[in-house]
Amino acid sequence: MNGYVQQLKISVDRQTVLFAFLGALVALGTGLIIAERELKGAAIILLIPMALAVVFICLYRPKLGLFIYLQYAFIVNGIQRFSPVVAPYGLLADGLLLLLLVGVVINYKQFDWKNLHNPAFYLILLWTLYTFLQLFNTELPVLGAWFFAVRAESLYWFQLTILGMVLIRTKKDIDTIFTIWLIWSVVAAIWAFRQRYIGLTAGEQQWLDAGASVTHVLFGQLRCFSFYSDAGQFGAEMAYATLLCIIRVLDERVLRIKLLYLGIGLIVFWGFAVSGTRGALFVILAGLPVYIILRRNFAILIIGVLIGGSLFGMLKYTSIGSSLYEIERMRTALDPDNDSFQVRLDNQKKLVDYLATRPFGGGIGSSGDWARRFTPNSFLASTPPDSWYVKIWIENGIVGIVLHLGMLLFFLALGIYNTTRSELATYAPDLKLLLLSLICGYAGILVACYGNPIFGQFPTNSIMSITIVLLCSTHVNRAYIEEGKKQVLQTQVV
Repeated sequence: MNGYVQQLKISVDRQTVLFAFLGALVALGTGLIIAERELKGAAIILLIPMALAVVFICLYRPKLGLFIYLQYAFIVNGIQRFSPVVAPYGLLADGLLLLLLVGVVINYKQFDWKNLHNPAFYLILLWTLYTFLQLFNTELPVLGAWFFAVRAESLYWFQLTILGMVLIRTKKDIDTIFTIWLIWSVVAAIWAFRQRYIGLTAGEQQWLDAGASVTHVLFGQLRCFSFYSDAGQFGAEMAYATLLCIIRVLDERVLRIKLLYLGIGLIVFWGFAVSGTRGALFVILAGLPVYIILRRNFAILIIGVLIGGSLFGMLKYTSIGSSLYEIERMRTALDPDNDSFQVRLDNQKKLVDYLATRPFGGGIGSSGDWARRFTPNSFLASTPPDSWYVKIWIENGIVGIVLHLGMLLFFLALGIYNTTRSELATYAPDLKLLLLSLICGYAGILVACYGNPIFGQFPTNSIMSITIVLLCSTHVNRAYIEEGKKQVLQTQVV
């Protein structure tokens, strides 16, 4: 017995020595990295355990990993302005999605894969295949341009559709997504207020000085962009969040919660205002009428018409608030003779002639930022699309834009059909109202996409992908309808 205890002590001592030795090596390595890289080295040391934790979560808790990904989508394009570490942050989003897909495959028995048997999934799969077939387009400029551009045009969308249909299964999941969305929207708005009323950080000023000031400093006024990719993306997301808050204020019966949404709505609305993004106004002006029509409630109809009509009338027919740059900037969105709008129309006329003999377009990556990077001297690189639909038309031709628009409108119609079913209104009214707000926001973003290529940028691309999943999938609806029926039966029995 004494011999066994002695061997155990020796074993423990050896383990202690081994761990102490490894700990010393880690401490030495950490010290060398920090001494060599200073602040960057310290950041790397802190990020390593965080990265390992995220990998583990994505592989073994993929639903939690999806929520992490959605939060990352809000900061991915702005993080390089704050981080001392230079890294391909956009490609890290690709890595997260890939890890999540591996995670759901590893844990495949936990999920109902029949949820993928859905027209939305098959249409997005068709669109993804079409974008991959663009590799054989003879007009394709450079393979590298296709690789970077196809991620936003189809790959992120396809992956998030799979993950959303498999992982999002309860209303609690939807509520979590809403909470993440609104919290980050408020944080983004507050950061924009800092930019507008206090000043920019060194990294933000450097970003402007590198060329972004051409579109973000107009007439001496900053178009705030917060920690998003640009002011256009920021303004559109703020307008979407504003619309959701308006709808929740109109629908909510509990005064305390109604006031909460009112407060959030005012914050994100002014966030939209300081972005100076005129086209984003149509998220609200288009989404609100859709809500009024779908609700078919006379009282809400009157309130909605008063809100929407007052906003439109104030901007279009009065000079109220003209002393404020933010209000005057919004007012120009309703002017059809605006110089910027006329330039866009002129560019589109040029594209009509160019694309007349190219039914499949100029190839993915042939316009926008990636074209300016890979083929800077081409005609398409020098012709800004200024619109998501024009971008799709340029790169995928008349065939691609018809397919793309048809899909988006089908998703809207399917969402309306699924959400306005009588059973959902009877047994899950709270879920119905939540989905109705998503329909209105989705419709508003579709309209705003004509003015800006927001559909393909973070975080709107992630929000829209999840929105489509929620509108077109019925498994969450079915679960809540069945639960509602059980509660009604229990009430009748009592």
